[in-house]
Amino acid sequence: MSEITQARSGSGAADEPARNGEPRLSRELSNRHIQLIAIGGAIGTGLFMGSGKTISLAGPSVIFVYMIIGAMLFFVMRAMGELLLSNLNYKSFADFAADLLGPWAGFFTGWTYWFCWIVTGIADVVAISGYVNYWWHGAPLWIPALGAVVLLVVLNLPTVKAFGETEFWFALIKIVAIVALVVVGLVMIFSHFTAPGGAVAQFSNMWNDGGFFPTGPMGFVAGFQIATFAFVGIELVGTAAAETKSPEKNLPKAINSIPVRVALFYVVALIVIISVTPWREISADHSPFVAMFSLAGLGIAASVINFVVLTSATSSANSGIYSTSRMVYGLAHEGDAPRLFGRLTSRRVPANALLLSGLFLLTGVVMVAAGSSIIEAFTIVTTISSLCFMFVWSIILISYLVYRRRRPELHEASTYKMPGGVVMCYVVLAFFVFLIWAFTQKHDTLQALLVTPVWFVVLGIAWAVVRRRPSHVARLKAFRTQLTR
Repeated sequence: MSEITQARSGSGAADEPARNGEPRLSRELSNRHIQLIAIGGAIGTGLFMGSGKTISLAGPSVIFVYMIIGAMLFFVMRAMGELLLSNLNYKSFADFAADLLGPWAGFFTGWTYWFCWIVTGIADVVAISGYVNYWWHGAPLWIPALGAVVLLVVLNLPTVKAFGETEFWFALIKIVAIVALVVVGLVMIFSHFTAPGGAVAQFSNMWNDGGFFPTGPMGFVAGFQIATFAFVGIELVGTAAAETKSPEKNLPKAINSIPVRVALFYVVALIVIISVTPWREISADHSPFVAMFSLAGLGIAASVINFVVLTSATSSANSGIYSTSRMVYGLAHEGDAPRLFGRLTSRRVPANALLLSGLFLLTGVVMVAAGSSIIEAFTIVTTISSLCFMFVWSIILISYLVYRRRRPELHEASTYKMPGGVVMCYVVLAFFVFLIWAFTQKHDTLQALLVTPVWFVVLGIAWAVVRRRPSHVARLKAFRTQLTR
């Protein structure tokens, strides 16, 4: 996090050795990489795996749920974009949190973001097992879960460009699959396709069974939990900023495309799904993307879609293991994590930090081996993940509020100002309060909500110990000096 990049563009200094002789992270992610990483972050496992449960809770109103969350998080990303571009020495949102709110904020944000992605990765490993079960009935699901963890570590070890290429193709598969699903679904709707059960594909399925809010206002509220998880990772472009060529050009492009991605990949796709498959026939325990084709009697297509959602979960976990390794690497350089996690290989990959993240992902293997319900395990871990991501998103907004108050000249000079500014920050923070209240309305999400504060207690104790270390104080002074250059 404090391995401050000296480059203000995509070439030159970022690829030079650090003054202390140690290698730096390199800027090898191009525009096509960062664009697809951003899309991959916006199309998460929550859409493919969790939207079935969300639809069963909220009915067709799930469309409004995704629209509202997507709109709110767009403003979070705009705030993050303005802050990152206000000082190109910021490598991630943990950097500007430490600078604007104090070192405690950098510590809490960095480690919480690491924890967010570890929990998300565990959820993805659980989801991968569920998808494999589509073909491998009755087999021990811990085997594909373990295989997924090993594969993810191997994919990330060579270079950051290897990660970028892998994520590029994973994300491309998601895009092609969703576009294909929309096209096929529209053909079914306009041809009035009739499923074996007698259901006719038509847009009126959206409102002819209880209207848009068939489960009432509380059903609508309950839909926000899993839907929130679908968006975790949307801030990944901020983590990748230190390894992105020309961040002044590529970050705004990635962030500005969020509304279009939400409209296409969430709203349009879910409208098509509910139009083809009446919402009451969508199982909470299975992916509606797979179920839509299965219900229509297209078994082979369902297998193809199952493969796609399997790669989607792998993509999400791939992003997670990348971001956690970079965050731990940065924490180690600030003295907030053991030094061995701050070492880079000759190819400038934080291998030790990467292996640490892979080790923690094995928890997902244990959950699959010990648990009885894939969706139950998925719901618990996704709630914890969503809550921790909301903490990170809130820190971004609070940092923006402090930035506007302390450094108005930087805001005035900015060419990428956040729309709505301070007012929208408070609106989104109020929305997060609403989300926390929504999580209290269901037993399974309430359980996870009550457990999550334990993480912040552990962090508080760790911070009380770390902040007194002389090495930490010295690194903090060096960090602040480099930020002001």
